[in-house]
Amino acid sequence: MDKRVLIIGVGLIGGSIALAIKKEHPGVYITGYDLNEQNCRLAEKMNIIDECLPSFEKEAAASDLIILACPVEEVEQKICQLAELPLKPEAIITDVGSTKVKIMEKSAVLREKGAVFIGGHPMAGSHKSGAGSARRHLFENAFYILTPAGNTTEEKVCELKSWLKGTGANFVVMEPEEHDMVTGVVSHLPHLIATSIVRQVKKHAGANERVRWLAAGGFRDITRIASSSPAMWRDVVKHNQSSLLSLIDEWIDEMEYVKDLVQSGDQDDIYSYFADAKKFRDALPVRARGAIDAFYDLYVDVLDKPGVISHVTAILAEKRISLTNIRIIEAREDVFGVLRLSFQTEADREKAEECLIKNDYETYLNM
Repeated sequence: MDKRVLIIGVGLIGGSIALAIKKEHPGVYITGYDLNEQNCRLAEKMNIIDECLPSFEKEAAASDLIILACPVEEVEQKICQLAELPLKPEAIITDVGSTKVKIMEKSAVLREKGAVFIGGHPMAGSHKSGAGSARRHLFENAFYILTPAGNTTEEKVCELKSWLKGTGANFVVMEPEEHDMVTGVVSHLPHLIATSIVRQVKKHAGANERVRWLAAGGFRDITRIASSSPAMWRDVVKHNQSSLLSLIDEWIDEMEYVKDLVQSGDQDDIYSYFADAKKFRDALPVRARGAIDAFYDLYVDVLDKPGVISHVTAILAEKRISLTNIRIIEAREDVFGVLRLSFQTEADREKAEECLIKNDYETYLNM
């Protein structure tokens, strides 16, 4: 009998996982359920899933793998609903939420009934959303965190990895508490800080319109993550409250230190502060995919003349290379301007660099 997979939440993440499973397990029948039925129908039309369901209860009882690819608050609700169903005893249930402690605690109701729940968090995404943005390679080379319960057998963990092999991700097994602290440090707190910086700039922009003009440049880059879904981050903050409160206290201490540093005006201490941060950041892995989605930038010298931007984008379109962003860094009459092209993957950036050089454009990776 063919295996069956149920995906609850057929958006960017759920759809991309479905495509990855189809790649590695072409004989599997994949069903989908989504609160947004139109989104689910689109996934069916695009062959991301084999069937869009009006409800999931009956299919859940027949599925070998159930993936909860929905917001963390909804994951908790679905866990309770699944616990009331006659699930297959050998079935695996997993999720894709960016917090794990509360979800693993909630999953106890499933484990009490003999079901296997293994927490999951694929640490990759996109600025896009919905089933139409799903990509089979979305998780390639990204970290995919798994948080099995203490009584979960290694055999079941390996079985889930086998199901997800087509993602091309790097699987890492963690305790839920470690996961939430680590993601709190490198993802959740930075999102809060970026948002707070934007709010501070907004206050000043109300008094001086020039603040808004100047914030259109590099400021947009360092605060990009503040444009993430407010609903998603509301739930993340609620779920990872304990870790975040501890980290915020540390951040307040750090800002007090910075305040003292600025107040002292000691040139050597200020230089050392920046130099130490630069040394650590420069040593971070360049090609690894981390908790916050990276953009891969390529800079292109262009002459200030009509049609040059459309020519560059036409070259990329011909090679089916997708841009995530394009921005003019500098453009002055009679001299070279600079375009900054942003791509979602290193491979896309390398392909773009190759074809632009062939068309006599000068490119470089850093300004």
